[in-house]
Parts: sequence; C-alpha cells; structure tokens
Amino acid sequence: MHIGVMLPSFRPDADAALDGARRAEELGLDGVFVYDHLWPMGRPDRPALSAFPLLGALAAVTRRVCFGPLVARVGLVPEDVLVAELLSLHHMAPGRLVAALGTGDDKSRAENLAYGIAYPPADERRLALRRCATRLRDAGVTVWVGGGSSATGELAAELGVALNLWEGQPAALAAWQQRGEVTWAGPVPDDVPGAARWLDEVRRAGATWAVCAWPSSLEVLAEAARLER
Repeated sequence: MHIGVMLPSFRPDADAALDGARRAEELGLDGVFVYDHLWPMGRPDRPALSAFPLLGALAAVTRRVCFGPLVARVGLVPEDVLVAELLSLHHMAPGRLVAALGTGDDKSRAENLAYGIAYPPADERRLALRRCATRLRDAGVTVWVGGGSSATGELAAELGVALNLWEGQPAALAAWQQRGEVTWAGPVPDDVPGAARWLDEVRRAGATWAVCAWPSSLEVLAEAARLER
C-alpha cells in the first residue's frame, strides 16, 4: 500500500506545504496531496491556497512522490479548464499526477455561492465528473473519484478508476474492493503504534493508498509507514 499525506494549505503562504512535501519525499512517503477549497470548510474568515498553483510548485520541488488534489471539485472552473489544468500537471511531471475528482456536497455549496459560482443538483455535478474523469483517464492520467454516495461509487466502478473514501471504515473499504480499486484518506493516530495499526487495517481491507491528514509529525507518520510495510 502506498502512503501519502495531505499538506497544510490553509495558510497565507506556501512555505509549510512546500517544506512538508520536500520532507515527505526525504522520509520515503509516496505522495503529497492538497485540498481544493476556497476556504477551510466552514471558515470563510481563514486563508486557503489555490490548489493548482500550489500543485505546480509541488511538481517543481519534488522528484519522486506522486501529487494531486484531493479532491478537485468539478464546477469551480469550467470543465475544459479543469481538464487542461490537470493535463498540464501531468505533462510537467509524467507518471506522478493523481487526478482525484469530486462533486462536492452540501458543505461546499456556500463556497460556490459566495463567489457567484453555480451549484447545480448532484446528478448534474456527477455528469460533469463523469465527463472530466473520462477525458483524463483516456489521456493516461491516474484518476480517483472521491466517494460520498453510492451513485458516485457506482460511477467509479463503471469508469474503472479508483474510489477514494475519506475516513472510510475498513468494512466499507473491503466492500468496495470487491468492485474495483479503493483508496483511503483521513486522520491517523499521532503515535507510531496507533498509526501503524490503523494503516495495517486499511491495507488489509484492500486499499491501495492511504492518504493521511497533515500529522503532528511527519517523522511519526513515516515511521508508522515503515512498520506497516
């Protein structure tokens, strides 16, 4: 199982995220990921770095790790723009981009509306996700679909791309693993034994990736990853 980390992007500058990416690569982790939000969930008073400029910088300061948004929300920009942004990153760092896509949910609505961006019904957002994911998959990009509903999970299975379950429990991971590739994301315990035990559970449930929320210590996470392997 590959192990990655969400970088701290809810900051006024990119220093912590770029330093974290370099350190994650040095420690042997497999991937670095960033949120695609206009502000931290429910906190419009706090800063958030734009995902795609940050991802371009990550492509430049790393050499080995995979990287990507987790997840890029369809509808924040036109579909052609979203696909072009992701394809640009794919060409900048061949073989390293993970294009994780999502539809957003009711918690995302306020972000869109605050900036005058439409927030259509879930079925329409899912159709946009299908179109974008298909184009990227057909271009040779690794695609994940962020799952929150059974309909989105079915879409991932139909397209033959990985389903990512944020804070998914091992039983849910194991169930989806019968349908296709499944990846996990979420927080892990702050101590080495606890993190290693959780990562082992996720691996045994069939996940091919575990993307951990930004930890209190990258060194602790890296040691837990080493023990799990």
